[in-house]
Amino acid sequence: MKNGFLWGAASAAYQVEGAYNEDGKGLGIWDALSEGHVKHGENGNIACDHYHRYKEDIALMKEMGLKAYRFSVSWPRVMPEPGAVNQKGIQFYQNLADELLAAGIEPMCTLFHWNLPMWVHEKGGWRSHEISDDFAAYTKVVVNALSDKVRFWMTVNEPAAFIGSGYVTGDHAPFENGLAKPMPEMMGDVLALSKNVLLSHGKAVQVIREHAVLAPSIGMALNGTMLIPASESAPDIDAAKDLTFPESAFFPHLNWWADPAILGRLPGAMQQAITPEELAVIHQPLDFFGFNCYNASNYDEYTGPNPAVVPGMARTAMNWPITPEVLYWATRFITERYDLPLLVTENGMANVDFVMSDGKVHDPQRIEYLKGYLGGLQRASNEGLPLLGYLYWSVMDNFEWAEGYDKRFGLIYVDYQTQKRTRKDSSYWYAGVIKNNGL
Repeated sequence: MKNGFLWGAASAAYQVEGAYNEDGKGLGIWDALSEGHVKHGENGNIACDHYHRYKEDIALMKEMGLKAYRFSVSWPRVMPEPGAVNQKGIQFYQNLADELLAAGIEPMCTLFHWNLPMWVHEKGGWRSHEISDDFAAYTKVVVNALSDKVRFWMTVNEPAAFIGSGYVTGDHAPFENGLAKPMPEMMGDVLALSKNVLLSHGKAVQVIREHAVLAPSIGMALNGTMLIPASESAPDIDAAKDLTFPESAFFPHLNWWADPAILGRLPGAMQQAITPEELAVIHQPLDFFGFNCYNASNYDEYTGPNPAVVPGMARTAMNWPITPEVLYWATRFITERYDLPLLVTENGMANVDFVMSDGKVHDPQRIEYLKGYLGGLQRASNEGLPLLGYLYWSVMDNFEWAEGYDKRFGLIYVDYQTQKRTRKDSSYWYAGVIKNNGL
């Protein structure tokens, strides 16, 4: 990779911090509403206890040689009530950023990673006409607190997921089943939700630009449909690109979010929902394209059987297909369309990990996964495509939302009964990759 490439890892506040009701933190939707929706009745009340153990965790990150760490700020920890700023919550993130900088690790901040404050939810959540202003006010608080330490900012994480799973399928907080509504009503609901997310993003970018102390680098962390071509013929490449960015895009597609935010262009049904004045707020200059990428969408089975699925094909413990070439095509397709450097904001795999009789965690499948996916990224770099960095998901095992604690994505194993950390074999392998800058 080119010099300055940011090798790192990522996490999210609710998935690792714990301390759900300490030091003035308010309740978020995952704190208050998840009972009965998570496997084994689990929750994120303690999680990895990162709130108390962040120094230990950063020491392990330094051992691995991480160049960057993407964390998220808990909105309900920082603003437990409307207009109220929790200084102890602010102090935690200031301490976290200071500790990262002292370890030589670039702090990267995500403003929203799914745990919406209950006081916002009670006003309608992402349906609220006030949420974009509330988000802008929250952003200003965080920027004032951290922008003398943090240069890299992501406004929202995976809106396709928190809208789709939170308000359409009901699998994630706030667990609303939009599929039970008539189709026109559900469509209208998704349009309103999407508009509010995009307005929140745009206003947050404006706030960061206006108030940041250090010159900011700003993006989103998006997920969405990503097709890879059947071959490297021009017709197959064009067909995959057209399916990745369809004209009739809806919320699972990347261009549903990225076209308005980056190109100032409204796809499909969004044209009826967003005014030119609103689009001007949404369409703000960005510095990079953040993409959470786990697998190609060629094998999706959300709407029924898919003939592309091969019996016995390689899958992760999340049952996601393993498609190493997707990082190459994602980099190529995204940078060609949006003309921004790509930051892989999440990539990784859940594996069946456990401490073995020698006291170690051997995860050769994860190492092979990384070899393949990073090989695709190396190809993109060799072809001169603009790459900012790669952030493995996740730095440690954590609370995997509705899956609870069964699914282990981490480079570091967490024993949730004792909170003991154990570096997995993959963390040593990744440390070698970082030391040699990918060679």
